[in-house]
Amino acid sequence: PVYQAGTLSGCPVAMAAGLKTLELIGAEGFYETLGRKVEKLVAGVTRAAREAGVAMTENHVGGMFGLFFRKAAVTNAADAAACDMEMFRRFFHAMLARGVYLAPSAFEAAFMSIMHTHEDIDATVDAAAAALKEV
Repeated sequence: PVYQAGTLSGCPVAMAAGLKTLELIGAEGFYETLGRKVEKLVAGVTRAAREAGVAMTENHVGGMFGLFFRKAAVTNAADAAACDMEMFRRFFHAMLARGVYLAPSAFEAAFMSIMHTHEDIDATVDAAAAALKEV
């Protein structure tokens, strides 16, 4: 008696993908592994920024993170708005030129997938190090 509709509602392929996703995220240690991958990435990128003399801070939780071009911590919207948006724009384009696709807005969160490998993370940190020296 309840109307329910959606783009992929009842689609067998979407349902199979959803069930497999639930199986994978239910595995022991899934979120801990994902969190460690994000920590490795943000530590590497912020270290590269420090070495390049670029003011950057980050926030992360679980599989989600944000990079901010400023020295002080970002704890609210006003802090985020006070970041160097021009630096973010240059960094975004420098990363894009290196094959790393970030969200185009400094206000958007980034997400890591459990499928990202340590090699992917190392390559991203290397790209960030080069990009940060350029910008």
